Amino acid sequence: MPERNVTDAGGGPGQIVILNGVPRSGKTTIAGALQQRGPGVWVNLGVDASIHSTPEHLRPGIGLRPGGERPDLEELVVVLYAALFESVAAHARLGLDVVVDVGLHESYSEPRHIRRDSARRLAGLPVLFVGVRCPLNVIWQRRQKSWGQHRHDADPELVAAVQRWQEAVHQVTYDLEVDTAASSPVECADLIAGRVGEGAPGVAFGPPDAQS
Repeated sequence: MPERNVTDAGGGPGQIVILNGVPRSGKTTIAGALQQRGPGVWVNLGVDASIHSTPEHLRPGIGLRPGGERPDLEELVVVLYAALFESVAAHARLGLDVVVDVGLHESYSEPRHIRRDSARRLAGLPVLFVGVRCPLNVIWQRRQKSWGQHRHDADPELVAAVQRWQEAVHQVTYDLEVDTAASSPVECADLIAGRVGEGAPGVAFGPPDAQS
């Protein structure tokens, strides 16, 4: 992957990599590895940054889990996603590479077409759509390690929500998929960097009129 001079206005747009997966699948760790190992200047924008910048009473914002549990927040989620991807596009147009870690899904109380709108905002920019997969049993191991949540004694609502994440997030087509149970974050980042370095354009995130 050739290094770009980000101060060169004629150097073209930066590369966008969208990491899509469930909570605790390893997206943020892969993003960090890509920042450390990938050529260029990689800016990490995504669900964690958005949640931290959202007022506490309106959280989880774009981290709202599938199932239509909080319809009162859904209109805000649409706007937050729009703002996120407008920011992603602005960074890329200035020549910065952007890695975006999200859990895109369409399982709301009514159709919100967030992915379609996001693709429209990135139209004309190089986007690689990467599915970050991880088996459910490993997700629970990580939830236990991070938050002390044990699958066998967790609240039934939480267990159902974790299952919904697995079912809702990956109902899409990707340019590339990685498995964080089988590969380390560095190995996943290297796979992504290698795919970008090949120069073949990603197509899975567009065109916008093909999205739901």
